[in-house]
Amino acid sequence: MLLYMSNGSSGAKSTPLHSVSVAGAVVREDGRLLAIRRADNGTWELPGGVLELTEAPEAGVAREVLEETGIHVDVDELTGVYKNTTRGIVALVFRCKPAGGTERTSAESMAVDWLTPAEVEERMAEVYAIRLLDALDGNGPHVRSHDGRQLITQQ
Repeated sequence: MLLYMSNGSSGAKSTPLHSVSVAGAVVREDGRLLAIRRADNGTWELPGGVLELTEAPEAGVAREVLEETGIHVDVDELTGVYKNTTRGIVALVFRCKPAGGTERTSAESMAVDWLTPAEVEERMAEVYAIRLLDALDGNGPHVRSHDGRQLITQQ
């Protein structure tokens, strides 16, 4: 998979820059899903963050999950690509299996919990809950856009 950012060529109309992030939809054998409560804004989301320039997406998601939760993961597959049209962020979500470690918070997470799908829908905004729920349905990878608050219906 080729990932790059561009600001256009000389003389041509500038192409918007996009940030690429990765997130882990970590699913335990009992079907519970790993989630964090972000330290900066208190919202519940998947663990993840910005992909480093020289980093493979699978390595980035494993790093981000470990940094934010203390959980080591085995990365299974890409389950979705999600674009925040307001902020220009493209998020790659990978289904993962826990492979060790102990849950802990970090500078980026004030809480770490294993949620049921129903709890995901209760605690998370739709634009983040859908990423975890998409990872469970086995019909991916899904491609969706949102404006930061709600999903944008594709025509």
